[in-house]
Amino acid sequence: MKMFKRLIFVPVLVVALTISIWANAFAADEIKIGVIGPMKFVQGISHWNGAVMAADEINARGGVKVGNKMMKIKLIQADSNEFLSITDATNAMERLITKDKVHFVVGGFRTEAVMAMQDIAMHQKVIFIGCGAAHDELCNRVAKYYDQYKYFFRGTPFNSTNLVRAAFIHVGTVAEVIKKELDIKGPIKVAFVAEKAQWADAMVPAVQATLPKMGMELVGVWRPSPVATDVTAELAGIQRTGAHLIFTVFSSSVGIPFARQAGELKVPAIQVGINVEASKDDFWKATRGQGNYVVISATYARDVECNELTKPFVEGYLKRFGEMPTYTAGTYESIKMSLVDTIEMIGTLDPDKIVEALENRVYKTPPSTIMYVKDNLGRHTHDIRFGPGYATGLAVQWQDGKLVGVWPNGWKPAPGVEVTYKGMKPIKLPPWMYQAYKKK
Repeated sequence: MKMFKRLIFVPVLVVALTISIWANAFAADEIKIGVIGPMKFVQGISHWNGAVMAADEINARGGVKVGNKMMKIKLIQADSNEFLSITDATNAMERLITKDKVHFVVGGFRTEAVMAMQDIAMHQKVIFIGCGAAHDELCNRVAKYYDQYKYFFRGTPFNSTNLVRAAFIHVGTVAEVIKKELDIKGPIKVAFVAEKAQWADAMVPAVQATLPKMGMELVGVWRPSPVATDVTAELAGIQRTGAHLIFTVFSSSVGIPFARQAGELKVPAIQVGINVEASKDDFWKATRGQGNYVVISATYARDVECNELTKPFVEGYLKRFGEMPTYTAGTYESIKMSLVDTIEMIGTLDPDKIVEALENRVYKTPPSTIMYVKDNLGRHTHDIRFGPGYATGLAVQWQDGKLVGVWPNGWKPAPGVEVTYKGMKPIKLPPWMYQAYKKK
């Protein structure tokens, strides 16, 4: 009987060892990429969708060529829960690196959480491409403490400073339409509304300093909670100021009730600025159609082509997921163009060599051309260049249930330079603005 047990045990052990060896060998042929974000919210869902689309395209062609070896992409999802808990976010990043043994990480959204996750990834020397948080400090850290933070790169969006710059351009563009269409003689009156979050804090003094220089009048600043569900008090205050334009800065859910209630109250002012929720296809339904005429900064719009890569990506995303991509779907290009193309170019997964190569690359992605810039002291920042020919973003507007591109459309950022992307439409003002200002 003992001999019989031995005879069974030995083959079983051999099979088990063989399976283990095969599993390890297979694992060695995988590039593990952690995708971290608030997975119960659209921002994290888009992180995951963009990553899945990239991984599937790469694996369908046989994987990633690393030297003479082909390796498949394996994605590992991590719910950061970062809207509610920074501790949850850091724990999720820790698990990705120490338990799941990922080679790279993409994603992250809320600045406060991303900075904490950044510290963990940098300590472990894991390349982390941010695909959501905008705060300048994320890349300022790279410049100031390069050896510690060089493994962090910004993927999307461009930084808060340039988001503000783009938003001011959009505000100025819409202000010109208001002056022309409504025959406003004095300065355009602007109400500034920014969610109470760290990433938006620096925008308040920027707005206070810049709007007067643009010939506009700032009539007030409002800072609702990022998750406020009722902003009628703020809107009543804004209406009393006689504002023509409401400059919004929202990355969270407050963007929905603000747009809906402004539409319901027929506040005679057009909303322009940042509203991440308004970039979603279901924004129209969520606002019950009251989000009409809202103008926002965006990355994608139907029928708008920033370059030859835009249309195939947007159409592929629509076909697969049934909705337009938001900017956090930039995990797609962060994996496919930033990481994989660099790895195949240099033939190694060595993070230091990837960092060096990425710093010196200029390459196209569906929404832009990426170039990593240096600061005024010549230090690497791993931040992306903003401006014509590089990353510009779009301004898009809800027009009768459709989100259409309205900027850049004849944008002249410098003498002899004019930028218009294919598929742009004219800006429309709400009809109740015409009624309020007696414009026939």
